[in-house]
Amino acid sequence: MKNQVTIVPNETGAKIRISKNNSDYGHVLLKQEKTIIGTNGWVKTTRLHALLHGEVDDLKSIGIKKMKTLPGQIIVKESTTPFNEKNPDMDLKYAGKTGIVCCKDGEPIYRRALYDASMTEVDEFIAHTNGEDIRTANQENTEKAFEANTEFLPSDNQVELTDMITECEDEEEESSEITEDELIDEISEEEEEEEVTIDEEDVTFEL
Repeated sequence: MKNQVTIVPNETGAKIRISKNNSDYGHVLLKQEKTIIGTNGWVKTTRLHALLHGEVDDLKSIGIKKMKTLPGQIIVKESTTPFNEKNPDMDLKYAGKTGIVCCKDGEPIYRRALYDASMTEVDEFIAHTNGEDIRTANQENTEKAFEANTEFLPSDNQVELTDMITECEDEEEESSEITEDELIDEISEEEEEEEVTIDEEDVTFEL
């Protein structure tokens, strides 16, 4: 069914991924296709990934191994306050492939995707104010591609856009997409911590 939160098994097919540092704990990788409306009114369907943490026995007790989907949704939270004080850079929001950190009035924007079983939470986005830096970086990357004789072709449906639409695309290029690779990096960082923090409180699933 469209837009369901699906469970992503690892390469061996396991749905519960065991912590490398403490085999009592594990996490489940979740994925959802979701249509998001940004702060500029730009609508985009994107793929989000989030983690469900817990003790392995507790994850087993809700029947994760037999499930392909979970009730609920994945939400995106943005903030100018770091989510992880020990490693704030882990959640920085970058503008596409420019390497530019999205900022609001000089403060970096941090972004995380979280699983919400209750369906009561909403996405929280922060509009960046360094669009000019992002456009400049995009222009430099385009020029470098041509100089290197790299094939740089527009998409079939590309049209001439106004400055307003370009600004929207620049912001959307920040990407609300939370990728699996980002979460794998997040897992590695969190597993280095001595204590395992469980973000989710007791959640009851009605199956």
